[in-house]
Parts: sequence; structure tokens; C-alpha cells
Amino acid sequence: MRLSICIATYKRADVIGETIAAILPQLHEGVELVVVDGASPDATAAVVGSLIADRSDCRYVRLAEKGGVDRDYCIAVEQARGDYCWLMTDDDLLKPGAVGRVLQALGDDPDLLVINAEVAGPDLATTLLPRKLRISADRQLEPAQQSALLALAGDLLSFIGSVVIRRAVWLARDAAPYIGTEFVHVGMIFQAPLERAARVLAEPLVRIRYGRASWSARAFEVWMFTWPGLIWGLPGFGDDVREAVTPREPWKRAPRLANMRAQGCYGLGEYRRWLKPLAMSPLTRLVVVAVAALPDIVFRAAMRILLLLRPYERSMMMFELRRSRTAGR
Repeated sequence: MRLSICIATYKRADVIGETIAAILPQLHEGVELVVVDGASPDATAAVVGSLIADRSDCRYVRLAEKGGVDRDYCIAVEQARGDYCWLMTDDDLLKPGAVGRVLQALGDDPDLLVINAEVAGPDLATTLLPRKLRISADRQLEPAQQSALLALAGDLLSFIGSVVIRRAVWLARDAAPYIGTEFVHVGMIFQAPLERAARVLAEPLVRIRYGRASWSARAFEVWMFTWPGLIWGLPGFGDDVREAVTPREPWKRAPRLANMRAQGCYGLGEYRRWLKPLAMSPLTRLVVVAVAALPDIVFRAAMRILLLLRPYERSMMMFELRRSRTAGR
């Protein structure tokens, strides 16, 4: 078995059917689908079962209890039979020909493929970002270029569907420090140097259903604390490389905090919970309180002005403004 497409899912009956339907026509000899369900209380089991019944190249594993996305992906890799595991999401779509392109890129047995993606709205009808990683040609990075890999692809790798990893590499590494971060794959890739090359594919092979992430309601926590904590905790990287992915304390950057405010992800509630207990200078305290307390319309207006300077990201930024929890005011 060459490739296992591994999906960890929980309570996604409304979207996982479309995800699997896009995968099934691309399965052929040497490729399988493994779905691990963290005890979904909805109709996920029925939806998956109706699509993969009587298929020997598909397996559905229902766990006895919910254990979290990191643990479930680890179980999916353990259950897989392929030399490589594509850690696919449960609500996004593989583009036509994606599996064939991946198999071609695995021809010389790299340790890792990083798959580019395009970003669409929740109904997948509108493209918000043509490609998350703006490169026009594939890149190959040798084991000695681990820092260059993190600097180049770190932001894209926050999306687990971008990861195709040699199963033996995953199984040889320690997942325990990263369980509960929701980014276990990043820890598994970067906790030690790879033994073989990593390849970053320029062509987007996944269409992301933006705005449906399971942690969307916790965006402030994830992007201000969880993600930076993981990146800055990785061993063996210089501060400049980590900074290329995320600041150590993004909440100290007024533009980032203002962006969170404009999107409705930061306010006085988040300040009291996450920032008030922290030690900071009087000036920083003044800034973070002011951003939380000022009317959100101020920051939404500023973000609209910024759209003029960032045309590539305009569609995504407009979508974020429209879906803000304060957008109706």
C-alpha cells in the first residue's frame, strides 16, 4: 500500500459526505481511505457508512469516546497501511487529480510533502484565496534545510490537510508533547530533523472550506497563544525562523490585535480571560485595553482601508469582516 488518506472526524455529518465523495473516485490500487470517528453523537457514522459500504479500500473506525483531534489523527496513522499518510480534513475537498499528483511527487521517496491549498467560502462556491502559499514552482528542501522549511511553509502547515508524511517517520516520533495543541502534525514534523528531503508543492490540491474549523469560536486563544506556543517551543530553531511563522506574543502587536477586534474575535471578555492576568508594561496594557474597549466599528473601518493595500487577500478579508460576530451592528 503506497498511500493512506487519513481523516479524523467528530460531528461533521453535514459536510464529511462531500469530502469523502471527492476522494472516492481518486482511490485506486495502492491507495486507501481511513476515517477515524471520535464517537460523533450525530449521523456521521451513517453518512460515512453509506458511502464506503462494501469497499475494501476504505475503513471506518469509530472510537468509544471523544479523545481530541490530535489523538484521533495518531490513531488514524496507526491504523493506516500505506507507506505515506495524507492527513486530510473532514470538511474540505481534494481537487480532481490530487491523489495522482501526490503519488507522482512521492516517486523518489521524500519524508514529507507539503500540499498547497486554495481557500473557499463555507459553501465552497467562492474562492477567497487562490493559494495559501504564494509560490509558483515546487520547492525541495534537504534535511539540513529544516529551518528553511519551517520559515517557508510554517503558516501553510497550520492546515493539517497540507501534510503527506512517511508513516515510519510519524511512528518513530513522540506525539505526547503535542496532544491537545490541535497541531500535533507540526510537532511530529519538526521535533527532529527529517532523514530525507521534504517537497513543497506549488499547485493547490485541496479546496479549504473556510470558516468551518472546529476551533473557530476559540480563534483568539488558538492564534494568540496555542499556535505561537507550539512554534516557539520547537527545538533547534532560531528566533528569526520562528518569527517568520508567528511572533512569540502576537497579542503585543497592535495591528494583529486590531485585526482580531475587527473580526469580532477579541473584546473585553477575551481581555479579562487571557490578557488581564499577564504581566506587561503600562503602555502595552493601555493598548490592549483600548483595542478591547473601543467600538469595533473603528477597527472594521480600518480593515476596510487596509483592503486597498492588500488586493491578493481582499476577498478573504472581506469574508472575515462579514462573518464577524459584530458584523450586523
